[in-house]
Amino acid sequence: MAIFKATFPVRYYETDQMAVVHHSNYIRYFEIARDEMMVQLGLPIEKCESELGVLVPIVSVECHFRHPARMGDILTATAEVNKVPMAKMLIKQAVYNQDGVLCAEGFVTLGFLDKKTFTPVRCPEPVVELFEKHINA
Repeated sequence: MAIFKATFPVRYYETDQMAVVHHSNYIRYFEIARDEMMVQLGLPIEKCESELGVLVPIVSVECHFRHPARMGDILTATAEVNKVPMAKMLIKQAVYNQDGVLCAEGFVTLGFLDKKTFTPVRCPEPVVELFEKHINA
């Protein structure tokens, strides 16, 4: 299992009139954790696109809201991968507040496309190798 975390404050523009985070922002928070995951693995998404020639689009998102995050909270978003990616990558995601209370959880499925042809491809071997190291560690 490989778990990656990113911590950040709730920003004013992410909230509604009740100072509660708007539901749409949790998908962005999930992305922050996924981006940090790729940086920590040493293969930022922009490098995947430019050097490996592979785009990584979202295929599906599932999000369950558990507790409202509010203005002033410091959130931690997580990305967890339990299986080496092949044709798709399933990522378990969560967002917690500074007290460790689960605010939202869900899953994001990513696919892989050839950057030139936009046709589906398997996960690039360098990405597979990175996840094999972290999942089997």
